[in-house]
Formats: sequence, C-alpha cells, structure tokens
Amino acid sequence: MTVTPDVIGVIVAVFVCAVGFATFVAGMLRRQSDRIDTRFEQMLAYMEGRFAQVDVRFAQVDARFAQVDARFDKVDARFAQVDARFDKVDERIAGVEAALVETKIAIARIEGPQTRFVVAR
Repeated sequence: MTVTPDVIGVIVAVFVCAVGFATFVAGMLRRQSDRIDTRFEQMLAYMEGRFAQVDVRFAQVDARFAQVDARFDKVDARFAQVDARFDKVDERIAGVEAALVETKIAIARIEGPQTRFVVAR
C-alpha cells in the first residue's frame, strides 16, 4: 500500500482532532475537578464551623457539670456534718442507756433479792 498525500492528510486530521478532543476533555475534567475542589473546601469549612460550635457547646456542658459537681460536694460535706452530729447523739444515747442500766442495777441492789424486774445489759 502506498502512502499518498491524501492518506497523510487524513492521518494528520484524525490526529489533530484526537488531540483537540483530548484537550477539550482535559479542560472539562479540570473545570469539574475545580468545582469539586471548591465544593469540598466549602463543605470542609462548614464542617469545621460546626465542629467549633460543638466544641463550644461541650465546653458549656463541662462547665455546667463542674457546677453540679461542686454542689454535690457541698451537699456531701453537709451530710458528713449531719452524720457526725448523729454519731454524737448516738454516743449520748448510749451513755444515757448505760447510766440507766447502772441505775437499774443500783436500784436492784438497794431493793434486794425480792425484786422481780430483770436487769438487762
């Protein structure tokens, strides 16, 4: 087969068309890629803003929990004071009960063996 100038012209024309089409497709892809990059950057900025808002909210919640913990600590301290007072009252009651038993024993000794009440310790 002989290569004529017409065949060379067709080959060159097809090559030029292929290069042009490839350039067109590359430009379209580049523009699409730029749009995707822009949209991704917008979404990323939006999400960073939302995360910042969430961080602020978590900080507020942490501060509130700290306040509640402080109140619970105050309540615990107050309960400890009340518990200590109850312990003192229990000690006094035990002292009174011991004195009552001692008194019953003393009365039983004074009255003698004819007394019928039972002394419990």
